[in-house]
Amino acid sequence: MRCYRPHEILLHQARPTAEVWRLALGMVLVMLTWFGLGLISDLVLLPGVLALTGEADLAGGSDPAGMAILLGHFIFMIIAVGLVLQMLHGRSLGGLLGPRALVIPQGARVLRMLVILLVVLMLLPPYDMGAPLEPNLAFGPWLALLPVSLVLVLIQVSAEEILFRGYLQQGLAARFSSPLVWLLLPSLLFGMGHYMPEAAGENAWFIVAGATLYGMLMADLTARAGSLGPAIAVHFVNNVWALLFVASPSNLSGLTLYLHPYAMDDPLALRPWLWVDLMVMLVTWLAARLAIRA
Repeated sequence: MRCYRPHEILLHQARPTAEVWRLALGMVLVMLTWFGLGLISDLVLLPGVLALTGEADLAGGSDPAGMAILLGHFIFMIIAVGLVLQMLHGRSLGGLLGPRALVIPQGARVLRMLVILLVVLMLLPPYDMGAPLEPNLAFGPWLALLPVSLVLVLIQVSAEEILFRGYLQQGLAARFSSPLVWLLLPSLLFGMGHYMPEAAGENAWFIVAGATLYGMLMADLTARAGSLGPAIAVHFVNNVWALLFVASPSNLSGLTLYLHPYAMDDPLALRPWLWVDLMVMLVTWLAARLAIRA
């Protein structure tokens, strides 16, 4: 497809080692390395962190320490992908991201566009979710933690984009020309990574469907841009809002300023807002596409 010609910028390095077995083995090694590095980190560093904080909810991220640790663990995903790229494919992590002349300028343009869009959306009604937002962190502590929180969110979103829209998408696209393969398969895996039946209850599969569509939109954006910069910028703005400004009370709320008035597993109250999320997602994707054309 003509609109996906920039994708070739990312694929020429992947083609010499585009065997399916190599990609499958690489995914297994990435997961094992990520888990292993995280386990070592917990054994070595976690006791010291707990000594300083007194507690950390590592399962739900409901307190600042637990949420920071959960987000920080994604640095090991980036390291794991970098190691597998080098050992199994003879590639660098920088090549996976795309040319520096594209990654940074495209990411910056998309970031500016989305910040403007976010401000506009905040100024438009409705101004709540049918019930007032619930305060979480006090403003002072939240603001003091914000610089570290932003870095942690950037690590988390970069790791996911590097794995799904980088390593997996590029590996599949280098072997299969059909977008049905390289656009859909990584997005399905990305969506299943958001399957949380304990927290989301009856809404779990709706959230998976939304995350899968989001993955497809980011895959499309990456193929149009020829770098991971735009997808990282979109993901960053989305997660900054969802994790640092207004989060679900069900989980991952330790660094946020406010909480939604409804739990993630409330089907009657939450499902209408999932449609709103869908519309915002599509508008964000279109805005990012306009930004990379500038």
